[in-house]
Amino acid sequence: MTARLALLAPLAYLAIFFIYPLGAIFERAFIQGEGGFAGFGTLLGDSYYLGRIWFTTWQAAASTALTLAVGLPMAYLFARHDFPGKSLLKAVSTLPFIMPTIVVAMGFVALLGREGLANTLLMAVFPFDDPPIRLANSIWIILLAHAFYNYAIFVRIVSAFWSNVAPQLEESAAMLGAGRVRTFRHVTLPVLLPAIASSAALAFAFCFTSFGVVLVLGGPQFATLEVAVYELTAKLLRLELAAALAIIQMVFTYLFLLAYTRLQASSAVPLNLAPQEATARRPKRAIDVVFVVALVALLLVVLSPLWALVERALSTADGYSLRYFGSLLEDVRGDIFYLPLQNIVGNSLRFGVAATAIALTIGAAAAYYISRPGRRGASAADALLMMPLGVSAVIMGFGFLVAFNRDPIDLRATSIILIIAHTLVAYPFVIRSVLPAMRGMPQNLREAASVMGASPAQGFFHVELPILTPALIVGATFAFAVSMGEFGASLLLVRPESTTMPVAIFRMIAQPGAENLGRALAMSTVLMLVVAAVFAAIERFRYRSAGGF
Repeated sequence: MTARLALLAPLAYLAIFFIYPLGAIFERAFIQGEGGFAGFGTLLGDSYYLGRIWFTTWQAAASTALTLAVGLPMAYLFARHDFPGKSLLKAVSTLPFIMPTIVVAMGFVALLGREGLANTLLMAVFPFDDPPIRLANSIWIILLAHAFYNYAIFVRIVSAFWSNVAPQLEESAAMLGAGRVRTFRHVTLPVLLPAIASSAALAFAFCFTSFGVVLVLGGPQFATLEVAVYELTAKLLRLELAAALAIIQMVFTYLFLLAYTRLQASSAVPLNLAPQEATARRPKRAIDVVFVVALVALLLVVLSPLWALVERALSTADGYSLRYFGSLLEDVRGDIFYLPLQNIVGNSLRFGVAATAIALTIGAAAAYYISRPGRRGASAADALLMMPLGVSAVIMGFGFLVAFNRDPIDLRATSIILIIAHTLVAYPFVIRSVLPAMRGMPQNLREAASVMGASPAQGFFHVELPILTPALIVGATFAFAVSMGEFGASLLLVRPESTTMPVAIFRMIAQPGAENLGRALAMSTVLMLVVAAVFAAIERFRYRSAGGF
């Protein structure tokens, strides 16, 4: 009975703030406007929107292929080798995945932009008259940014699977005369294929719904479906077409996530698994040492956009200084929408704390119900509560605009709408973080406490809560980091006085001039450091390496 009551709050929150806005989108697409399927007919008869669907699909496929090329060697490095600093390096390698998309985009601007670090170094060493690297507003910088953002998926999923595969399989193939390449192709790769395929499906879904990276780095000629929905809503005010396009994207996203869940389920093939400590070995031969050093160096190169972001934020025409950081505290352009840094950071922190509190409450209550052994409908409830992860933040924000714009629920003029949107994006991470700890808790602990005379409340506060606390901290930090970096829904819903850090960064780079770019880089650095500190807390309290994403 208690577990069922715990589920009511999450389901009610999901129904009001997720299902209802989605229903409003369907109403807008099928009933209002031209009615019926007219909106879909308009979109599918327009070569521009057909081009957006095709571009979104093929760029996601190309990005996934590039992500695989970067992520697979890293997965091998962490799965099969043990070396000093491995745990720290693995944690750092995951950093791009939890970074806000706007920070990732700014990192690539800092590294590969016309005034970026790479061009500065090349022009200092070689006699170039113009910057030799010209990737800004090109498809290549989008593909590179997507690979940078998503390769951690392969590192986490594939390396975790690979590190538990007994090395006797590969040793047997070697004893039969197979070389390393042949062993990998005919023995290792087939074993890893389900994990690789599920990782690829997940990376494809993320690239398909990419918004911040494409909006900042691509320009109008490379708009994806997500960007097209934003433009139809915020610039052209064609809400019925935006609704129809949002439904098309949701159908595609559902199909990709369905493929992911099926591929993930097929990963559970019977294998002779071994502990990770038994499969990772220190390199002994010189060639192995060189190989490991080369992969570590490659990983540091992959992370270079983050280093470049800090370097460019400190670099001014007069040398290195904190001038751009200091300029965030004053209105240098007389902007009527100007907010000082402390107000913007305060908004992000305020929304982050509020969204974390709500997400923690909803996520923990949902995890409590799902984790009960033998509970009927637990799997269905788990899948239902994960639904917000399958809908992009831009579409979610669009749903809020068309659903909560009239009585009795009109939230357009309040900051509450931002907190609700952030909570919907964040609470699934709380569930995934807390669920392993709840499922792993011995059931006889509560019974033992009861036998010794403890009341249910005493048993919870003195026995269960101390065990769950690290997982709750991980869930809370995940929720806080997600809220701090949320960009897609915030860009549609934010009001000038409630501007958050990602939205402020986007507005700065939308204005011309090196000063605005420097300020955007400085604020991106501040946001990156906040999220990195949060991630350090996540790694510190993670429950048995579970709840990876």
